Amino acid sequence: MSLVVVGSVAFDAIETPFGKTDKIVGGAASFISLTGSYFTPKTKLVAVVGGDFPRNFIELLHTRGVNTEGLQIKENEKSFFWSGRYHNDMNSRDTLVTELNVLGTFDPLLPETYQDCEYLMLGNLAPSVQLTVIERLRKRPKLIVMDTMNFWMEVALDDLKAVMKKVDVISVNDSEARQLTGEYALKTAAKKILDMGPKFVIIKKGEHGALLFSKTQIFFAPALPLEIVFDPTGAGDTFAGGFIGHLAKTGDISFTNMKRAIVYGSAMASFCVEKFGTEALENLTQEKIQTRITEFAELVNAEM
Repeated sequence: MSLVVVGSVAFDAIETPFGKTDKIVGGAASFISLTGSYFTPKTKLVAVVGGDFPRNFIELLHTRGVNTEGLQIKENEKSFFWSGRYHNDMNSRDTLVTELNVLGTFDPLLPETYQDCEYLMLGNLAPSVQLTVIERLRKRPKLIVMDTMNFWMEVALDDLKAVMKKVDVISVNDSEARQLTGEYALKTAAKKILDMGPKFVIIKKGEHGALLFSKTQIFFAPALPLEIVFDPTGAGDTFAGGFIGHLAKTGDISFTNMKRAIVYGSAMASFCVEKFGTEALENLTQEKIQTRITEFAELVNAEM
């Protein structure tokens, strides 16, 4: 099943209580496409980088079977760069530097080979860019999932609401759900978001797991307790890659299978946070992934 991933491929510089990095590979689409490649061999990337971006990461994506025909390389420009410092609780952070560079004028181009898209993952980007991608697909995908953030709620709310009317699943964290709806109770917030267009809402709660809502059903999956969390930066995007990757692999978009996809997404995110950047995702095996899934299954198994 063809999976198209749209988002940023970028540089991050990160400081946490456990260490500090210089520029390393980051960006939503980097984490999503790399994670998705463990589930489907037909992952296709739409993004833009500058001439400063390391070719070895692009080669890594190729070895994982990711199609980068939709990755624009602007040789004389610089890649998007973000730098942040995490607080001791690892749940809050300060943005130190944001340089849009090539992302500031990103026009997503969809190669002809991408028109077979059945599963579309819209990583966190300007809603206008997300909407452009949807409109440039001649046939509506079987499933469209979008991620967004509080910044777009503040500066592009009308555009965001326009995109929400066209997607099947939206993924936000708990504070974003509250900001978008003005509701504190997450169940009430989810109901309001569902009224805005999506059929399903994922509300992420960081180290406390994730909730999946439809109009009639609710599912909760905890996060796997870890001894050390080095870098949570790409956790949400890795979660998204595991979620839509599982759905694309199985071809089943029922609520029951989405519950499984939430667990797969949570499992992949648990790998991501154990090292900085994409490092922990680069050499996983199916055996390691399945072992982590088994740990999740045991975590939630309660004999009554």
